[in-house]
Amino acid sequence: MNIGLNFVLGVLGGEGVLGILNLPAQVMRPFDFSMHSLQAWIWILMAIILITGLAVFWIAIGLRNEIMDSQKQYRKSLLADKLEEYTDRLDRPQLQKLLQLKSKSTHGKGVGMLLLLSAILYPAQAYAQETGTSIWAQGGIILTLILLLIPVLAGLVLVVIQLKKSLNRHKRLLKKEEAKLLANYLSRLPEEKIEALRLREEKLSFSLSHQELAGTESADDKRGLLTVNSEQGFRVVAIKKKALPRPPIDPQLKNLVLGYLICATGWLLFGTTVGEYVGIKFVAPDIDQVSWLSFGRLRPVHTNSVFWGWASLGMLGLGYYIVPRVSNVKLASVRWGWISLVLINLAVILGTISLMAGLNNGGGEYREYVWPIMLLFAIGLVLTLVNFVRTIAQRNTREIYISNWYMVAAIIFTIVITLVAYLPFWQKGLGETIVQGYYMHQGVGMWFMLFTLGIVYYFLPQQLNKPIYSYSLGILAFWTQILFYTLIGTHHFVFSAIPWWLQTVAIVGSMGMVIPVVAGTTNFLMTFKGAWYKIQDSYTLPFFLVGIIFYFTGSLQGTAEAFRFTNLIWHFTDFTVAHSHLTMYGIISFFLWAATYAVVPRLTGKEPPQITVGAHFWMALLGLMFYSVPLMYGGTLRGLSWLEGKPFIESVSMMMPFWLWRAIGGSLMWVSHLFFAYNMYRMIKGDEGLDVKAMALEKLGEMQPVK
Repeated sequence: MNIGLNFVLGVLGGEGVLGILNLPAQVMRPFDFSMHSLQAWIWILMAIILITGLAVFWIAIGLRNEIMDSQKQYRKSLLADKLEEYTDRLDRPQLQKLLQLKSKSTHGKGVGMLLLLSAILYPAQAYAQETGTSIWAQGGIILTLILLLIPVLAGLVLVVIQLKKSLNRHKRLLKKEEAKLLANYLSRLPEEKIEALRLREEKLSFSLSHQELAGTESADDKRGLLTVNSEQGFRVVAIKKKALPRPPIDPQLKNLVLGYLICATGWLLFGTTVGEYVGIKFVAPDIDQVSWLSFGRLRPVHTNSVFWGWASLGMLGLGYYIVPRVSNVKLASVRWGWISLVLINLAVILGTISLMAGLNNGGGEYREYVWPIMLLFAIGLVLTLVNFVRTIAQRNTREIYISNWYMVAAIIFTIVITLVAYLPFWQKGLGETIVQGYYMHQGVGMWFMLFTLGIVYYFLPQQLNKPIYSYSLGILAFWTQILFYTLIGTHHFVFSAIPWWLQTVAIVGSMGMVIPVVAGTTNFLMTFKGAWYKIQDSYTLPFFLVGIIFYFTGSLQGTAEAFRFTNLIWHFTDFTVAHSHLTMYGIISFFLWAATYAVVPRLTGKEPPQITVGAHFWMALLGLMFYSVPLMYGGTLRGLSWLEGKPFIESVSMMMPFWLWRAIGGSLMWVSHLFFAYNMYRMIKGDEGLDVKAMALEKLGEMQPVK
């Protein structure tokens, strides 16, 4: 004992236990498995993955043992009586082949089962923190990790599917073994057995001519049920199905809907052109020296023109189509619809001019228009609301379809939040900040999102030719969105002078938004159930599917951002810019494009070129990814650098490459809008193309002699 103690003291240089105590803290740091530590969450996540992996491995071992046992049982059971039974059950073609071959053996070879499973253990000490609260203990980070865990679990599910396929391959192997034994048996059949089989083959060869009850003429398709599509397209572009003919609508309503969609397309081009120029300014800030082209003036021009011009007019135009259709009556007043269109266009035009001239509402985000200009927009909404309500009140259906619930509620909420934002009674001090948060978030969630969801509830079932999966889920999503979304505005001002309890209410409301998002996403995806194959033949369903995916991921990302710690990192960085584009562009714009491509061909009878529709889809999607992912990554690094106390200018220099990606992605998105505008032209005024049949009939008419 003394010898060992002296040895330890010698190794430690005579310091003994004191030397141990003086070692660096990293070596002697006690193990902490608190839920507020990094190690806890890392090991919990790894344990989940490891346990799932072990379960898959156990299933694989069980399948392997079952396969081996079944192979042994099959080989034992393949006796003469079983082979005899197989022989007696041969059908006519098999009998004919057997009698021709008389002797034939086949061989089958087994396929080995592959089992790929690995557990990756990340060293927990890599992110350990000596002091303070761990980043991994924050709710937003936990939710983000859960979202990251979803594809991992999906991968394990794929492993199980592969194991099932392996089991099926082994079952096929057993059948091949049976076939081999049966072939050997058939090769040694006696003559009397072959003669019996020949007699059986003659009996089985008897068949009817299939003309006993019918003539030889082809079917007379009086109802036009048989169609053959021999159209040839580009080899690199799959032929999509055209829009099905629908009952005609009132020509006046048709022109009204097209008027809204044409104006919306024009504002999309204008607004995103301004946005493209603003994005270039991040890479080349000295591109101009003109005051009315400065970033501070152009940025609100971009946001307001795409908000109130593109998205709002697009939604209202589609709403004017949907409300009379689901109510089974005519629109109450087409004239009021045109007045609303003129007022909203006038508001955006005057608002754009005033913003570029430097006249604004004092910097409130999304309410930069001064109140007389915004009043024009509000009057247009009031006229639309009265028009919709009068139409629904005259409906010929007993129930009010869920689309009308969403769209009417969206207009009501927008009128309310506009009044709250522009009436000056409470806009003093913190009241101004609270009103700003309320207006800004309600504008996104209770105007754009609520109205667009109503559009999806009409067009998605129509394009899939099946009813919505669950009306109850739609109602649940409707009321829970109204309950929770109206509370979350102040989560944009966490750690501000706003009362702490009000910030907490906003965070709780953000968590509650999981309910309507999951309910709505489930409803839409389950509507696809049994009809996923239709995506490959449609140029509208891919837009709907992308919008649904971003509705789920973008909305839950907003929930993750609401937590105090994640808000501390991401707020006021480019992460928020990426998030806003994932939602407003990935959800709202993709849904509006899908509905536009669905309705305009039905109104005009003209289809867009499918190759340019594909170019629009992929350039918009890839551009959004190039835009948002680098900004999310760079924004996270920027927020962490601020927490570390690094100089602000250092974070600006760090963001330069990410802003370059922003410009690249924005350019792709902008070009995709040019394709969309071209497609709109082709659907409305484009050439229908040469129809050989129509030309032949015209020639035939010219050849007839005039009497």
